Amino acid sequence: MVTRAVEGLRSRAASGDRPVEGVQPLGASPEVAPRPLDPTAVLGPPPPADRLRGWIVTIALTLVAGVVRFAGLGYPTDGGTPVFDEKHYVPQAWQMLRNGGVEDNPGYELVVHPPLGKQLIALGELLFGYDGFGWRAASALAGTLTVLLVIRVGRRLTGSTLLGGIAGILLICDGLSHVQSRMGMLDSFSAFFVLAAFAALLCDRADVRARMALVVTEGRVDDTPFGPRFGVRWWRLLAGALLGWGCAVKWSGSYWVAGFALLVLLFDVGARRAAGVRRPWVGTLRRDLGPALWALAVVPVLAYLSAWWGWFRSETGTDRHAVGIDVGTGGPWSFLPDALRSLWYYSGRVLEFHSGLTTEASGVHPWESKPWTWPMGLRPMLYYYASGDHVTGCGRTDCISAVMLIGTPALWWPAVPVLGFAVWRLLSRFDWRHGAVLLAYAAGILPWFANMARQMYFFYMTPLAPFLVLATVLAMGAVLGPAGAGRERRQTGLLVVGLWTGLVVANFAWLWPILMGVPITPEMWDAQLWLPSWRQ
Repeated sequence: MVTRAVEGLRSRAASGDRPVEGVQPLGASPEVAPRPLDPTAVLGPPPPADRLRGWIVTIALTLVAGVVRFAGLGYPTDGGTPVFDEKHYVPQAWQMLRNGGVEDNPGYELVVHPPLGKQLIALGELLFGYDGFGWRAASALAGTLTVLLVIRVGRRLTGSTLLGGIAGILLICDGLSHVQSRMGMLDSFSAFFVLAAFAALLCDRADVRARMALVVTEGRVDDTPFGPRFGVRWWRLLAGALLGWGCAVKWSGSYWVAGFALLVLLFDVGARRAAGVRRPWVGTLRRDLGPALWALAVVPVLAYLSAWWGWFRSETGTDRHAVGIDVGTGGPWSFLPDALRSLWYYSGRVLEFHSGLTTEASGVHPWESKPWTWPMGLRPMLYYYASGDHVTGCGRTDCISAVMLIGTPALWWPAVPVLGFAVWRLLSRFDWRHGAVLLAYAAGILPWFANMARQMYFFYMTPLAPFLVLATVLAMGAVLGPAGAGRERRQTGLLVVGLWTGLVVANFAWLWPILMGVPITPEMWDAQLWLPSWRQ
């Protein structure tokens, strides 16, 4: 009888009839409905939900940064003229205003950087005039906006408005970022464009994972072993344009073009793998590589060329009409427009200049440094120094006024353990956040080790300062502990993070006189110089 019942159930199942509920044929495993993947679990949680509070913190700290960056911006000057390397870029920016967007001193052959940074300086000079405030206004604005960006990036990486705000405080109180934002030089613009590109790539990562979550929810992830196509990725295109403009400030921006291209590749593989795509690497190469080359190779070149608008339309730009004079009209590249060939020739001469800028050829600069000293800021730079009867304000007749480019020690000296912690988190827990920050940091410093004979300076670290801040904030997040940790654990972590942040703020306040050129006594000047390497 049992046999007949089983055979009846099997025959009804074979014929398509639905078996009686709760009854399964003997010897057959019950069918288990597949559990749908939780998109949030596999593709990451959404950004923090306290959007209003996040923007209030962001705007408030950005206003503080603006006050600190713009306070007394017109001081110091060298008798009304620029100081240090401002002497290169500030006059060239002023020439752009008078000469249709290009520098008009080709005889000196010192036009050794692309034009965008000088164009931005020229905007400040156009609005406020040719004085210290005018030629530094654009740089100070870029430094202020970089604080805004680091708050938003820190908040997105940590999921915490508190830690995002701390990132803003740390960058405000970084002596390197502060001084460089108050100089008519190029590095503040480089820092802004690099960090903005990084922020755009983080938005692209979140956007791609949101699209992938929809595919997972709809059960379409297995339609092909390579995973879905994502369509137009606007954030990635924006990142490509920002990277191109970064290169149009300084060619060192190309380091981040290569580094961020690798970062995008890893982001895409990670998204496909997390969603359960059967062949994530092949899927990334087939689905994402082509669009990535467009976004991070072609778009940066177009953005870079757009900064040369003044040079292209000029008749007096350096080497503007090199074709037919210094370059032949024939050859395998003759199909290109003469303007592009002339720009290529000009760029080759600039590269030749930079290649010859070595210690052996040019001598030892008094404030030169090598990249192994940069992570901890062991060799700062003196931008301005004045003493004597004409310097007043310290209550004596032997006052000193100086501006030094110093990374705040409370932030920079722990750099090695902070970066080491990031490496450990990446290797032990595969934490993508630490990996992304490390890659951005490495892209900015490792290439400088390739040519140790070249003259190099600490201000090259300006674009890396935000990433040091982000690595520090991620370490602070680990000190705070997870949201579900016990009360005493969280309070202890908050105490440590508060003391660390307070120490950076206090250290910045101590250095304030030599970051701003405030007249001080010789004894106070001596007390500010903590290390022998801080002295000439």
